[in-house]
Amino acid sequence: MNDRLPIPPLPPPDAPATINYDEAAIPPYETPEVLRFADGRPVVLEDWQARRREMLDVLASEMYGREPPPPEAFEWEVIEEGPTFGGLGIRRQCRVWFRKDRTGPYLDWLVLLPNRPAGMNPIVDGGRVVREASSPAPVILFLNYHGNHALLDDPEVVIPDNVWVHISESRQDGTFALREGMRAFDRRTCDRRTFPAETILARGYAIMSCCYGQISPDVEVGKGDPLDLAWTGVFDLWGRRDPQSPDEPTALGAWAWALSRGLDLAERQPEIDASRAIVTGSSRLGKSALLAGARDERFAVVAPNQTGGGGAPLAKRFFGENVFTEIKAFPHWYCPAYRRYAENESAMPFDQHWLLACVAPRALLVEGFGEAWFDAKGEFLACRAASPAWELHGLPGMPPGDFPKAWDESFIGQSLGYVWRGGLHGLSAYDWNWMIDFAERRW
Repeated sequence: MNDRLPIPPLPPPDAPATINYDEAAIPPYETPEVLRFADGRPVVLEDWQARRREMLDVLASEMYGREPPPPEAFEWEVIEEGPTFGGLGIRRQCRVWFRKDRTGPYLDWLVLLPNRPAGMNPIVDGGRVVREASSPAPVILFLNYHGNHALLDDPEVVIPDNVWVHISESRQDGTFALREGMRAFDRRTCDRRTFPAETILARGYAIMSCCYGQISPDVEVGKGDPLDLAWTGVFDLWGRRDPQSPDEPTALGAWAWALSRGLDLAERQPEIDASRAIVTGSSRLGKSALLAGARDERFAVVAPNQTGGGGAPLAKRFFGENVFTEIKAFPHWYCPAYRRYAENESAMPFDQHWLLACVAPRALLVEGFGEAWFDAKGEFLACRAASPAWELHGLPGMPPGDFPKAWDESFIGQSLGYVWRGGLHGLSAYDWNWMIDFAERRW
C-alpha cells in the first residue's frame, strides 16, 4: 500500500500550517470500517485476528513504521533496591540489555512495589526490604519525560549518563545530561502533571517507569536535528537505517517497543502479576502507550492520556493538531509514507479508530482534556467508530449518547471508555484514579 502515492519531502521549518478550530469548517469525511477487510469481505469473530493484523500492517506501512524486531537477548540485573515511602514500598532499579554480552544500549527501569503483606507490618532487614509472600500485584507501566529520579525524591534513584531529555543541561561536548535539580520534579504540586506514587501503591499496584530519552532522543525541529539524533539509543540494535524506505521504524515505534520490553521485565518480577498490566502515558508518550497496547496483546488494559493528533483523535476531522503540523515539528515520530497525508487527510485509507480497535477485546480507556489542539471530540468519535470491535466479541462497546461534558464519567464503559476533563495538560490524580477504577471493573 505504501507505493500508492509518491512521498513528498518534509515541509521546511518556516512553512505555514493551516489549523482548524471551527466545527463548522470540518470537511465531510468517512471513517473506514473496522469490521470489513480491504477486499470488502465482512469480518466475523473467527476473522478478528486476521483483520487486526491487516489494520496494524496498514498503520505500520503508512504511519508508524515497521514494528522493531524482538531483542536478540534479554539480560537484566538489579542495580539497587531499598525501602521507599517509609518502608510501605519497595524501590527496585533494574538495568536491561538486549545483547547477551551486555554491550550496547541499555534501559533503566524504576520498579516500585507495594509492601503491604496482609496483616503484617513492612519488614526492613539491614536496609533491604523483605516482602512476605502475598498475591502478586497488578502493574502500571509508563514512560517518563524527565528521568526516573524525577518520580521520587529518594537520593538512591540513579541518574544515568545515556539519557537525553528536554529539561537538561548541555555539556561542553554537545551531549546532554539529566540534572540533580530535577529530582522529584514530577511530584511537585506546582507542576501540571502529578505522579501520586504512594496512592497508587496503597491501592495495591506496582509501578514501572523508564525515561523515554534513554530509548530514543526526542527533539523538535528548529531546536536540533531530530532526524540525526533520534536514530540513536535503541536504534543501534537494528543496524543502519535505509533513508529511502517509506516504513522504517520510528521514534514512536521505538518508545512502544520499549514498553513491551518493560513488560518482559515485569514478567520476571515475582511480586508482579504481569497478566494484569496497564500501559499508560501522556501526550507523545500517550501515543506510544496506545501503539504499544495495540501491538502487544499482553497489555490487559490500555489507557492513553491526552494523545493529541497522531494518537486517538480522528485525523480526517481536520480539527486541531493535524498531519502537517505533526510531521513538520516531529518528523522522527512517523515514517516517510505518512507525509503523503499532510493537508491531504481525505486520502488516508485508515484513521485512528483502527489503532483503538486493535486493542479489542482487551480494555481501552481514552482520557482527554479540554484544549482544542487535542480535539477531545475527535477522540470520543474515534472510540465510537472503534466500538464494533468490542461488540464483535460480545462485549459492551461505548455507552450510547452524544459527546459528554468535561468530568462526565458516564462513558467509562466496561471494556471501552472515554472521559475528558478540564485543567492543564498532563497526567493528573483524576486520570490515575479513572484508569485504576476502570481496570478494576474489567478484571
